[in-house]
Amino acid sequence: MRLKGIALGLVILTAGLTAGVREQATTAQTVRPAVVAGQFYPADPAALRAALEGFFRDAVPARVAGPVALVVPHAGFVYSGQIAADAYRQAQSTPIDTVVILGTNHTSAAFRRVSVYDGAGYRTPLGVARVDRDLAEALVREGGGVFEASLHAREHSVEVQVPFVQHAFPDAAIVPVVVGSADPESCRRFGRALAALGAGRRLLVVASSDLSHYPGKRVAAEVDRRTLEAIASLNLEGLADLEARAATMQRGVDTCACGEGPIRVAMEAARARGALRGTVISYANSGDAVFGDPERVVGYGAVVFSSGEAGADLRALQPVAAEPAGPLDDADRRVLLRLARETITRFLRSETVPLPRGGSARLLRESGAFVTLKSHGQLRGCIGRIQPAGPLIQLDSTLALDSAFRDSRFKPVGVGELRDIEIEVSVLTPLAAVPRPEAIQPGRDGVVLRVGDRSAVFLPQVATEQGWTRTEMLDNLALKAGLAAGAWREKRAVLQTFRADVFDEALLK
Repeated sequence: MRLKGIALGLVILTAGLTAGVREQATTAQTVRPAVVAGQFYPADPAALRAALEGFFRDAVPARVAGPVALVVPHAGFVYSGQIAADAYRQAQSTPIDTVVILGTNHTSAAFRRVSVYDGAGYRTPLGVARVDRDLAEALVREGGGVFEASLHAREHSVEVQVPFVQHAFPDAAIVPVVVGSADPESCRRFGRALAALGAGRRLLVVASSDLSHYPGKRVAAEVDRRTLEAIASLNLEGLADLEARAATMQRGVDTCACGEGPIRVAMEAARARGALRGTVISYANSGDAVFGDPERVVGYGAVVFSSGEAGADLRALQPVAAEPAGPLDDADRRVLLRLARETITRFLRSETVPLPRGGSARLLRESGAFVTLKSHGQLRGCIGRIQPAGPLIQLDSTLALDSAFRDSRFKPVGVGELRDIEIEVSVLTPLAAVPRPEAIQPGRDGVVLRVGDRSAVFLPQVATEQGWTRTEMLDNLALKAGLAAGAWREKRAVLQTFRADVFDEALLK
């Protein structure tokens, strides 16, 4: 399972046409192979279907009427798959015959035009998505595009959209396009031709673009908010200005939108088709994902252009402040339990994981936690963090993966075990110093012991489950740390306690 590292693949197609003129060796029957399957998304058909089903099941319900164009991210599915599904879900109930996929030019800095794929289809593990060749040829003839298949050979930004199209619109054809640059005149001409040629067709335009690269999580959220506001406002000049100032805006920002060209074309086409409104459906960055690094992130936004009242709908960008105090209620506990199970299940069946979101603002606070797995009453995995490590809801998903696959005491959980696994979540209070060992109450207090560079922890429920007295619990805690049984009595020993809100899947029944 390849869940990190975005490689572009090694296969290079040499058939194609240049300068808008077909070579003698036509590519009319060529089917482009799936180059980044197994890297950006699952290569196994069953796993890919399971991934898409999971993303669409969790997608933001459709709330936009008359969608004509989307802005969709194109990173690996474990990072941006959910945001992409949020966008496609908005058009899923709309009859669509052809989806024009506007990809970003990642592979040829010298190419400045618009490349339309001159082949029969794009292959993915789900099969071949056929190309609408009539529209492709018309776009070259009327829109200033060229047939240049080499631009598509290693370009992932188009390919990663195709499985979403196959899932959301199984009967639709595609027109794969790589927009070579954000040149205003080139984008204007192609976008307006796209709108004119789309008249009378049931057409959807998809601009494939990620947002900021590669600031920290908090900086990305602010930069991406401004970029999404410009996009949703159909503000071409504002988007260009942000991109021009990207390197000077904030430390670590390389770009505000790597697909400025595709977004420009989509805006031009949407405007020409009467779209007056842009709606931000959802936003996240790679730091919100289980596998992301919060210090170096890429932003992802789902935007829909549609008819309706002019203006931008930015409600999805309204910040939600974490609620730092107060106990979790049963609704929040159920969110954490379901997310933990879904994380393990989706990883096993689809090589992807859900985006940690939902629940109340209490789940956004930082808190220590443990996820414990049992099978037939026996421990099967348990990993946690005593100290807070990001939002509780994200930590819950991370610990579920760690407990299932990274607890060195056990072999990784297999798909055949899922029905026998029982999940327990413990949400911790902050650590408190212990004035004397006698103050520790077994069953109420979790305990951390540190002696030199050795340490160990027991959750509050461990003493109760084992029937230990205080002394037996502390002796066993010392043994767990690799120390002598009575090491907790030493002067250099440090004892700390915490309490835990412990709940398991009985709450879901």
